[in-house]
Amino acid sequence: MSDHEPTGVSRRRLLVAGAGLAAVAGCLGSADRPAPIALDAGQHCDQCGMIVDQHPGPSGQTYYRDNSPAGHDPPARFCSTICTYRHRFAASDRGWQVRVTYLTDYATVDYAVQTEGGSQFVSAHLGAEAFAPSDELEVVVGSDVVGAMGPALVPFSDPDAADAFINSYGGERIPAESISRELLESL
Repeated sequence: MSDHEPTGVSRRRLLVAGAGLAAVAGCLGSADRPAPIALDAGQHCDQCGMIVDQHPGPSGQTYYRDNSPAGHDPPARFCSTICTYRHRFAASDRGWQVRVTYLTDYATVDYAVQTEGGSQFVSAHLGAEAFAPSDELEVVVGSDVVGAMGPALVPFSDPDAADAFINSYGGERIPAESISRELLESL
């Protein structure tokens, strides 16, 4: 190590600092990518109707190009990654086009996995800063961890963080944008 390298700076701190900068930039949004919102105010899932902040696990939100969910301003809000993708597929069947989908990024949050009733649940993180665009994420599928709708698709922006999760809870990494109808049906 040279005399000019920082000491005491952990990889975790760098990830958190990077997430903070991304969150500040994300608050500004853009014409193509409006900013994610917090899902901690009793919002209902636009797919299944459950109240988002009353359930564990990763959640999501989607902005569509020329369409909005019924009953509220965009984005469409979801209690789980499963509901996020089910809604996207159903909306696509109606001709809706996705502007951006945000999913909980477990590489940037301090998550916990708790066992209850024989199942392992991963914690929810619902602040706007916890979300990242799905095209920048990989998702762990097939782990022993569940979320609001059963099997959890757990998103990560950092492959090393995803691999650490896999080492503890099983599963495999795939690009978040590679989730298919067939994969959802197989869960």
